[in-house]
Amino acid sequence: MDGHRAQTGACKGPVTKRIPPLDPQLLLRAYSVGVFPMADSADAPSVYWVEPKERAVLPLDGFHLSRSLKKTLLSERFKTTANQAFGEIVELCAESVGNRPETWINHQIAHAVDELHTAGHAHSIETWLDGKLVGGLYGISLGNAFFGESMVSRATDASKVALAHLVARLKIGGFRLLDCQFMTDHLHSLGAVEISRDAYMALLGAAIGGTGSGSSAGLSAGADFRAFDFPPSPAPSPESTTVFGPTSGWRIVQALTHTS
Repeated sequence: MDGHRAQTGACKGPVTKRIPPLDPQLLLRAYSVGVFPMADSADAPSVYWVEPKERAVLPLDGFHLSRSLKKTLLSERFKTTANQAFGEIVELCAESVGNRPETWINHQIAHAVDELHTAGHAHSIETWLDGKLVGGLYGISLGNAFFGESMVSRATDASKVALAHLVARLKIGGFRLLDCQFMTDHLHSLGAVEISRDAYMALLGAAIGGTGSGSSAGLSAGADFRAFDFPPSPAPSPESTTVFGPTSGWRIVQALTHTS
């Protein structure tokens, strides 16, 4: 889950042949068996599948909440939201910047994840500073697993705050796996660990509740990405909106420091 994924991924896992336009259901089936798509650049006409030999995951009870990050959250300097600017976050993640001239997010991927967002399988966390979008992340949920796709920061600590919000939300929502795909120093500093493909597949199988067949009908009922925004009872109605208002830093810290 990092803007440098394309550069990192090229040497970390096998890839398959080029494929036709991405179908959202195909994308979900791919994630259910441990592979994900990448493109060579934003203008690439096709994508390829990647299955890393080693996988970065962030244990939800292992997030490293440093004193400085806790202070930043409690200061309410940043405002964080969920699913309020999904398209803008994907665009921001795909932007070329000085230290990352190319992106792995092409039109096929952006279109597919937008359709998954409409279907309730793709979500974003946004970080705002003085009303301006300065960072965030997006990913895909399937069963009790969340696959972090990309993370972006245009202000100091913006992506850390977004990841803290995500981990808090996943904990409250009953998720069991946060897949970060490739390890980076940034993710490692926040608690991510690297595990073997076999170990990852065991975690994935437990999280999605299936056999790896890729059939969505065989998946577990799934965790609730919305649960963080509602009190323990009564449960939110099916008609509840999936667009969420600002979340306080105190609420995030409380969720991160609560132990069961």
